[in-house]
Amino acid sequence: MAKDFSVALLLDFYGELLTEKQREFLDYYYNEDLSLAEIAANEGISRQGVRDAIKRAEKQLTEMDGCLALAQRFEDMRSGLQEIITCAETVHEQNKRCGLSRDINEAAAQISATAERLMNA
Repeated sequence: MAKDFSVALLLDFYGELLTEKQREFLDYYYNEDLSLAEIAANEGISRQGVRDAIKRAEKQLTEMDGCLALAQRFEDMRSGLQEIITCAETVHEQNKRCGLSRDINEAAAQISATAERLMNA
């Protein structure tokens, strides 16, 4: 079973909507990088039982995100903030080469700092 690491992001967003066991299995598999056999041994169930539980939980997460699209909006926001930071750095560099306006440098630095803060929040 190939790991789809986007499931880890979906787990962050929608994990609380799963059962405790589903969350645990996904956490073991995606975050702690345990194999199906290792999870099965720890939980006292079959490897197939673990696989089925993980597949059901992945499907639920995907369906939730299909309705709410929070993970996609998060990624879009993150990408947009990175683009803002890059543009602010370009403005700052262009200003240094062409005119050195203190106001423009301060504004570019503030834009960049705000975008960084939002990205790391």
